[in-house]
Amino acid sequence: MSDHHPTGIMRWIKTTNHKDIGTLYLWFAFIMFLIGGSFAMVIRAELLKPGMQIVDPLFFNSMTTMHGLIMVFGAVMPAMTGLANWLIPMMIGAPDMALPRMNNWSFWILPFAAVMLVSTLFMEGGGPAFGWTFYAPLSTTFAPKSTDFFIFAIHMLGLSSIMGAINIIATILNMRAPGMTLMKMPMFVWTWLITAFLLIAVMPVLAGAVTMMLTDRNFGTNFFNAAGGGDPILFQHVFWFFGHPEVYIMILPAFGVVSMIIPTFSRKPLFGYASMVYATAAIAFLSFIVWAHHMFTVGMPVAGELYFMYATVMIAVPTAVKVFNWTATMWRGSLTFETPMLWAIAFVFLFTIGGFTGVMLGVGPADFQYQDTYFVVAHFHYVLVTGAVFAIIAAFYYWVPKWTGHMYNEKLGKTHFWLSAISVNVLFFPQHFLGLAGMPRRIPDYALQFADWNFVSSIGGFVFGASQVFFLFIVIKTIRGGEKATDQVWEGAEGLEWTIPSPAPYHTFETAPEIK
Repeated sequence: MSDHHPTGIMRWIKTTNHKDIGTLYLWFAFIMFLIGGSFAMVIRAELLKPGMQIVDPLFFNSMTTMHGLIMVFGAVMPAMTGLANWLIPMMIGAPDMALPRMNNWSFWILPFAAVMLVSTLFMEGGGPAFGWTFYAPLSTTFAPKSTDFFIFAIHMLGLSSIMGAINIIATILNMRAPGMTLMKMPMFVWTWLITAFLLIAVMPVLAGAVTMMLTDRNFGTNFFNAAGGGDPILFQHVFWFFGHPEVYIMILPAFGVVSMIIPTFSRKPLFGYASMVYATAAIAFLSFIVWAHHMFTVGMPVAGELYFMYATVMIAVPTAVKVFNWTATMWRGSLTFETPMLWAIAFVFLFTIGGFTGVMLGVGPADFQYQDTYFVVAHFHYVLVTGAVFAIIAAFYYWVPKWTGHMYNEKLGKTHFWLSAISVNVLFFPQHFLGLAGMPRRIPDYALQFADWNFVSSIGGFVFGASQVFFLFIVIKTIRGGEKATDQVWEGAEGLEWTIPSPAPYHTFETAPEIK
């Protein structure tokens, strides 16, 4: 067999190296983040003032739909998978992922799926305009022809996720270094192991939902068509049985990232490691039994509302365990505030705000007031932007010296942090007030009493968007060169970063192990 290694573009197309594939995932996610963000800028530009400014209502709804779908399936999930590819083999002492060729395939499905999804905007009848939750009958009876391409794109994105999850489970369960038991694994590895099981459980449910949509649209079935004996509420049940665990699929790896960063800059081991593992598993289990808290207003029986309310509020308990443990890790630690630590602390504080508003939304009678208002928009952006996205950015700053051999510019990193942290609150915090005052979501025009807070929110949005373009500059500058990273990257951290709390692997995989 020849030792030929492809170079140039073919290296990236054919690669089965976990680091290369991790890099491809991260770049793809960043590109989609900027595309999805540009759609959000259109939304905020339209909402800058009352009245119709720059786009027609149908295109506005297409923007809200595509923004949500791209951020979830194109940005956050691939970014977390990219981190998994880069870090998990190194953290568990494995030479690569368990299934390298499938790893390559699971990535290369993504760009084609994303192009198909975005291309629907340019098709006859316009792009999907039914919101990222694509409720029937808006997505079946009343949707444009481009919806069939949207369905196929969702299938491909789901297939990629399932393959990635199988690979991660196989790697973690079969390729750990000798002596590394499950309870010695780093928290990032634990959170991804649990996330991967969630993915395998719920992605087929999403596939089922969009397949039923496809047959309703083209083959005369009536799953969601009330006129034919179907039930549109069935769609909501099927969608949210996928959709609620999906939120945790995006946030659990973020918990793992933060659980790695905070101990390093506190110069202390993570407080309550075992309780963190069990809390993660509890959150994952509970995420399956609370889906209908998205549906309090559909007319379910009071007993159903009570059950979903109690089950939902229970998730606050294991989540609070995590927040307590992060705080206890920092307590009386020898803290320093390098850029990754700033992002991690912001995550803990701002994600907790998202958690509090989640408890408010989980209380059935109160949810009748908040349902479908900007309060919900504010809540899930505090969870997904100041939660998942902040953790991904923290992970970049924390591990990029390991990835590239170069240190990022600390001054630029902190500038990026403060611009983002301030602007993201200017963007999303006023939306709580708009929602409580009754402003519905997904509308291009609004009554005059909502004008002031929408103006403030849009200005925050433009600054936050510009801050992420500045982040692109920092990423490219770091990759192209900079101060050389040392083995001891974080001053005084005494090797806590990147280490694994277990015996070292018995060989380095650079050379074949000795046969005894």
